[in-house]
Amino acid sequence: MSESLEAEVKTNPQGDPITSMEPEQKTNPQGDPITSVAAPKTGEVKKDPHAEAKKQRIVTPEYMFFEAPRTKEFITGSEAAKEAVRRSNVDLSIAYPITPQSETMQLIGVLYGEGYVKEYYRGEEEYGVMSAIAGASRAGVRCFTATAGPGTLRGLEPIVSWPGHRLPALAMFTCRVVNAPLAIQPDNIEISYLLNCGMILFHGENQQDLFDFIMKGFIISEKNDVTLPVGVACDGFFVTHARGYVHMQEKGIKLPPREAWRGAVPVLDAENPPARLSRDAPVQKSNFMAYNIHAVWQQEVWAAVERSRKYINQYMGGLVTAENVEGADAILIASGSAVAQSREAIRLCKDKGIQVGLIKIRSLRPFPIPELRQLCAKAKLIVIPEFNYVAWLAKDVAAAIYGYSKAKIVAGPHVYGGMSMPVEMIVDEVTGGLTGKKSGNVPMSAMMGTDVDQTAVAHFMQNI
Repeated sequence: MSESLEAEVKTNPQGDPITSMEPEQKTNPQGDPITSVAAPKTGEVKKDPHAEAKKQRIVTPEYMFFEAPRTKEFITGSEAAKEAVRRSNVDLSIAYPITPQSETMQLIGVLYGEGYVKEYYRGEEEYGVMSAIAGASRAGVRCFTATAGPGTLRGLEPIVSWPGHRLPALAMFTCRVVNAPLAIQPDNIEISYLLNCGMILFHGENQQDLFDFIMKGFIISEKNDVTLPVGVACDGFFVTHARGYVHMQEKGIKLPPREAWRGAVPVLDAENPPARLSRDAPVQKSNFMAYNIHAVWQQEVWAAVERSRKYINQYMGGLVTAENVEGADAILIASGSAVAQSREAIRLCKDKGIQVGLIKIRSLRPFPIPELRQLCAKAKLIVIPEFNYVAWLAKDVAAAIYGYSKAKIVAGPHVYGGMSMPVEMIVDEVTGGLTGKKSGNVPMSAMMGTDVDQTAVAHFMQNI
């Protein structure tokens, strides 16, 4: 029998014939196309991906924050966080994805590839991430992570242990819905879970705040008489995915490293068994621990929170900013994205001939109690718009100025579940509060002051 004269037809991994115009595709043992770049030829100089990071020079916090020239960039909040970390001399960052945080931590991974972050990996879930951050901080390195909404709640047990263990670290919270029915939209109710764990907590209005608060948070966190974690919160999507102008220092400078050997709390020595840690009652669950040990430790944690005030004043210019408060007909008090909406509401009120002041709260813990008492002493009407249902900010404000102000306080308006806040809602509460018109957006139980139903006030106070 004669052999076939037909030439053998070559096929690609999918079984299609390879024509002369189609180059043969190389595959790995699993049959997947190999797309890797060929190794450089002998003698070819390979570019160092860490070259720019290696050129960074260390500057003092004072130079970085107050003296270094800045240029204006139009970037997202996630990009602002990335640029803050680039300049913060971060040793370790651990990521676990969750919307709307995922983009931020993906960009931190880019910094790792460029050499600006020394170590970076993806954890298994948020509990593991926050536990690993605790271990890394104990070992003496500067740590950064971020999460959002359900991720915050899943990692909450290790997060709330950080202050008691006196662990300097920085966590970014890109706030979103946590309640059922589950959604990914912006809502900052998760901040209410963080307020009383002993963490220093800032709330940024915009991309510039996010950039500044992260860098300054590292320095405040590591002060010897503080030695606490710092949380930097922002309203997800409104800040993380939107763009805004950010004034940034050059990429070639960075903060000094964390010098753990100078710290108030000795770090763990990886070369020796941490035997004392495992039997030291204040940092372990134990039926033999005296109640007073835990009590005095909590007192010390909160004393450290209060000691951070001087550094917040030094590096951030204060726990609050105030605009046109003196002589105003009404005052808006807000934090986060509600500040931006308040600014526009103030403009509309001015068109109506109503003078409205603004108090922007930047630090939620420590809370600006003395500042609010001074600023609100002569106020007639205070309106507190929030992006959550439970009014955590209004409750703190009401408690802070109780007995120091005779103002009528409107705990609202509120939007939640991802809603944006129409500025007209804020304007309605200002005009209604001044004229006595009943609000259509805020229930009477959320009104406080001398000219409202005290029974309704009592009902509201039961919920604080």
